[in-house]
Amino acid sequence: MKIVHIITRLILGGAQENTLITAREQASRGEDVTLITGPAIGPEGGLFETTKNEKFKTIVVEKMVREINPFLDIAVYHQLKNILKELSPDIIHTHSAKAGILGRLAGYAIKDTNNKPKIVHTIHGLAFHEYQHFLVNRLYVEIEKYTAKKTDAIITVADVMGQKALAKNIGTKDMYTTAYSAIDEELFLEAPTQEEINSFRDKYDIRRDATVIVTVARLAHLKGHNYIIESAEKLADKYPNLIWLFVGEGQLRAQLLNQISDVGLSDRFKFTSLLQPEEIPLALHSSDILVHCSLREGLARVLPQAMLAGKAVVSFDIDGAKEVVNDKTGFLLKPEDVESLVEACEELIKDPHLRETLGKNARESVKKMFSPGIMVDTIEKVYSS
Repeated sequence: MKIVHIITRLILGGAQENTLITAREQASRGEDVTLITGPAIGPEGGLFETTKNEKFKTIVVEKMVREINPFLDIAVYHQLKNILKELSPDIIHTHSAKAGILGRLAGYAIKDTNNKPKIVHTIHGLAFHEYQHFLVNRLYVEIEKYTAKKTDAIITVADVMGQKALAKNIGTKDMYTTAYSAIDEELFLEAPTQEEINSFRDKYDIRRDATVIVTVARLAHLKGHNYIIESAEKLADKYPNLIWLFVGEGQLRAQLLNQISDVGLSDRFKFTSLLQPEEIPLALHSSDILVHCSLREGLARVLPQAMLAGKAVVSFDIDGAKEVVNDKTGFLLKPEDVESLVEACEELIKDPHLRETLGKNARESVKKMFSPGIMVDTIEKVYSS
C-alpha cells in the first residue's frame, strides 16, 4: 500500500512517538510510506532527527503550526492537496487536531471516481474537553463532526476516546477501532544495572537511598504538576527521605519552580528538563512510584511504560487510564482530589512490598498489549477493510 501519514509537528510527545513507530513498522513491512509534518518547534523538544535514515520519506510543510491561523491554514490546505495529488496514496492517515482537520479536508478534495484515497484518522486525545470555554468546546465538536463525514475510519488509542466522540455524534460506531499506542517494550522490560541507576540519581542530586516519586509529562497546563506539589506539602515533613522528580520541559517551568519555592520544597524537587524517548526507561527504573495527575489525555503512554518497568502507578481517573490501571496495578483517583493523592502516595511510600507486588502485576498486565506489531496489525486490518 501507498500510505501517507500527516501530523502537525514532531515534538516530544505520545502522538508523535506513536506515529513514528507506525511509519517505521509499516515501512519495514515493505509498504510505501511518506510522513508529512510541520516544523518541530516549541519548548517540548523535537523528534524530527529520528526520521533521518528511515525507510519512509519525510516532507516538512513549514507553515503547518499548532496555533489557529486562517491565512497559514488555508495555505497549508492547498499545499497538502498538491502534495497528496502528486503522491496519489491509497491511504491518508492523519494524526493530531490541526493535521487531522486540514489533512482530511485535503484528502477528501482529491478523492477520485474510485473513491481513492481512503482517509483514516487517529484520535490520540480529543480536541474538545470539559476544561475549555464552552464556546471553544462547541466549536471543536462541530469541526470534528464535519471532518468525520470526510473520513472512512477512525482509530483511537483507548476505547473511551471512541465512546466520548460517539456521545457527541462524531461519526458512527462502525467507523471506530481501538489500537493501543505502541511502545518499544523491550526498552522498559530490561532493567538497567545498579551502576546505571546510581549514576542517574547522582546526576540529579538524588540520594541513593531516597524514595523517588516520578512524573513524566510536559510542563504544561492540564498536566497536573500543581496537584503533585500540593500533595508534597502534606508529605514532605512526614517523609524526609522522599524526593519528587519531574521529567519533561515546557512553558510552565518557571511557574512551577516558583510554586515549589513558595512552599519551601526547592531541595525536594528535581527537574531533568528534556529527556529523549530512549532515556525515559532509565528515569523510570531509577524511581519508585509513578504519579500522573494529568486532566486530559488519550491514554498516557507513561502509564504502560512505568508498568512495563515494574512500577506501581498512581493516576487520576481520566480518559483511557482505567483501561490499564486498576486496584491490582496501582491507584486510580478522582481528578483533582489531592487528599486521595496524598493517601495513595503515603500507602506506597510506607509499604515497599505493596509497591513491588503492584509493579509485578502491572508488568504482566500490559506485556504485549502495547507492542508495535500488534498495533500495526490492527491498523492495517482497518486499511484492508
